[in-house]
Amino acid sequence: MLRPPKLGGKLRQYRIAFIVGTRPEAIKLSPVAHALAALGEPPHLFVTGQHPGLELGDHRLESFAATQLNCPGQPDPMLHAELVRGALRRLLPLDLPDLLVVQGDTSSALGGALAARETGTPLAHVEAGLRTYDPNMPWPEEENRVTIDRLADLLFAPTSGNAANLRRDKVGGEVRITGNSGIDALAEIAGPLPAKPRRRWWPGRQFTLLVTCHRRGNWGSGLDRLAGAIGDLAQRKVDSDVVLPPNPSVTEQLTKLLGGRNRVRLVAPLSHSAMIDAMRRVDLVLSDSGGIQEEAPALGVPLLVLRDKTERPEGLATGTMELVGTDPDRIVEAVLRLKRDRAALRAMGRPCLPFGDGQSASRIARYCLMFLDGQEALEASKMA
Repeated sequence: MLRPPKLGGKLRQYRIAFIVGTRPEAIKLSPVAHALAALGEPPHLFVTGQHPGLELGDHRLESFAATQLNCPGQPDPMLHAELVRGALRRLLPLDLPDLLVVQGDTSSALGGALAARETGTPLAHVEAGLRTYDPNMPWPEEENRVTIDRLADLLFAPTSGNAANLRRDKVGGEVRITGNSGIDALAEIAGPLPAKPRRRWWPGRQFTLLVTCHRRGNWGSGLDRLAGAIGDLAQRKVDSDVVLPPNPSVTEQLTKLLGGRNRVRLVAPLSHSAMIDAMRRVDLVLSDSGGIQEEAPALGVPLLVLRDKTERPEGLATGTMELVGTDPDRIVEAVLRLKRDRAALRAMGRPCLPFGDGQSASRIARYCLMFLDGQEALEASKMA
């Protein structure tokens, strides 16, 4: 039995709260929420509003009690973190959770972590220990996750490498290796993982790219360089489906740079399941997304990462993805090399699971309750 019965055999129900502000947070926390609910501990959701239009029902979270914080995303991410911190600082003392759970490296997660510290609420960090060890790559995410990890009482590291990073940083919280719950969410859509190897790369076949680019570090000149590479590849008979992000300024720039070009199709923002389908239809993905770095290896989709550094080196180690940044010559060379060398492309498309086995959420849920049981036992011993 995970929790000791109270008087009369009735189990204590813990008050667990999640911070959800962005689509990646909703995707990766949904399996954890359902795992906790299966153990009789459905969490309460604090929805920050960082991503406008985020629908809980799109991520199977509509059945959970939720409080809207009404803190929309800001051009200055530090300002947004402060808005979330302030909103939670007012709300948490009214019904203090036993555990506050944040995910990843967003300003919503940072604001939640700061509010937890100020209210004395135990903090758990899902997806802890990711590092580039460069505060500018990406900014502000690298600084956010370092700060959150220093504040967390319970840290869920997806990989052994992430756990080693936490030990190197000498964090004070309890570290558990769990895998990444994003793989759990992927399996719910794609079926058993790793996916079956794809056998459809052959010489002479039309070559199609799927492109996504939304990271703050690639705004402006980075998008200009990427668009130049896509235009060059179009002239070399490479088709590109460019998925526009929800951010209106990025969408405006990409539309201005690429709209109306032959062999370039601009695609409206996609749901998570539609993005997975799109990844499986193309020959090669170009993206700066962290989530896609986790999903592509599991799906057997070759990936060129539009960044110079990654906090997910496990994917590089498998050979399923390659860093190319946004230098046009580097991008064009990599795409044409793989277009010519179908054996190399097939090798990159070998499905594998460097980030988790699809059972991460149940581990995280159990560790949350084990931690809370320990806290309860400690309090009881103090009162004895």
